[in-house]
Amino acid sequence: MAALLEVRDLVTEFGKGLGLLAVNGVSFSLERGKVLGLVGESGSGKSVTGFSIMRLLDKPGRIASGQILFDGVDLASLSEGGMRCLRGKRIAMVFQDPMMTLNPVLTIGTQLVEAVLAHDSVSRETARQRARDALGLVGIPSPEERLSAYPHEFSGGMRQRVAIAIAILHRPDLIIADEPTTALDVTIQSQIISEFQRLTEQSNTSVIWITHDLAIVSRLADDIAVMYAGRLVETGGIAQVLGDPRHPYTRGLIMSVPSQNRRGQPLRQIPGITPALNRLPPGCSFRARCVRATAECAVMPDISWDSGRAYRCFHPVAGALDD
Repeated sequence: MAALLEVRDLVTEFGKGLGLLAVNGVSFSLERGKVLGLVGESGSGKSVTGFSIMRLLDKPGRIASGQILFDGVDLASLSEGGMRCLRGKRIAMVFQDPMMTLNPVLTIGTQLVEAVLAHDSVSRETARQRARDALGLVGIPSPEERLSAYPHEFSGGMRQRVAIAIAILHRPDLIIADEPTTALDVTIQSQIISEFQRLTEQSNTSVIWITHDLAIVSRLADDIAVMYAGRLVETGGIAQVLGDPRHPYTRGLIMSVPSQNRRGQPLRQIPGITPALNRLPPGCSFRARCVRATAECAVMPDISWDSGRAYRCFHPVAGALDD
C-alpha cells in the first residue's frame, strides 16, 4: 500500500547558518489508517517534527532541506496558500494545551462553525449541526447546549475533547496529536485514546501520536519511531521495538518505566541529560550517556536493518530487557 505521508531526510534548523538542527535527517512513512508513535525525551525534536509537517514553525525556525510528501504533494515546497487549503481540511493537529488554541472570548460553537465554514461552502445551520455532531462524537454531553459555552466553562479534559472535535470536523486524512493527554487524568486519557482508535477504524485516518508515554503508545500505535537529539535512532513495529529494542536509548526508555522496576529497588534511569543543540558531540549524540559507547561511536553510525526494523547504532543490544 502506498504511504499517505512520507518524510524524507527532513532537516529543520533554528537560526540560519548556526547549525542548530532540531530535526536532523529524519525519514519515515505512514500508511492510511495507521498510527505512528513518535517518542523520546523532552527536547528530542518530536514536536518540531510535527510542526514542520504542518508548516507551523515560528521564526527563526525553518525547514532547511528534505521532503514531506503528503499524498504525493511535497509540503516542504508548497505555497502558504496551498498549506492553508490543507490545514484543518486534510491535515489537522491536536496540541498539548487546548487553552493555547481555543479563543477564550468566542463560544465553542462559534469556533467550531468557523472551522467548518473555512473549508466548506455550507450554510451556517449545516455547519452548526456538524459542530454539534462532532462534540457528540468525542463524548461531550448535551452538545447542543455546550455550543453556547466558552472555553473557561469546560474542564481540561473537556477542552481537549473540543480540540479533538475541531480536528475531526472534516474527517482529515492525517491528524498529528502532540501529547494531547499529558495533562489529563488516566480515565480521560483512556477515553480520548478510545476516540482516536475509533476514528482510525471508521474513517481510515492516519495519526502521528507524539508523546513520551510508552504505555499509551503500546496501546494505540501500530509502529514506533524513537527520537533522540533530532534524529531517529530506532523505528519498527510496536511489539517488535518495545519487546526487543536494539538501540541502547530505546532500551533505556523502556527500562525507566516504573512498571519495569522491582519493588524496593531504586528506579532505573538513563544517566545524564539530552545535549543542547549547540553542544552536540561528534558522532552518535547518545554516546556520552551510553554504557556501550566506544571510540568507534565518535563517527555517526549508518542505519542498520533487522527484520523490518531500523536502528542507528554500532553496538546494538539484544535479548531480555533485564540484561
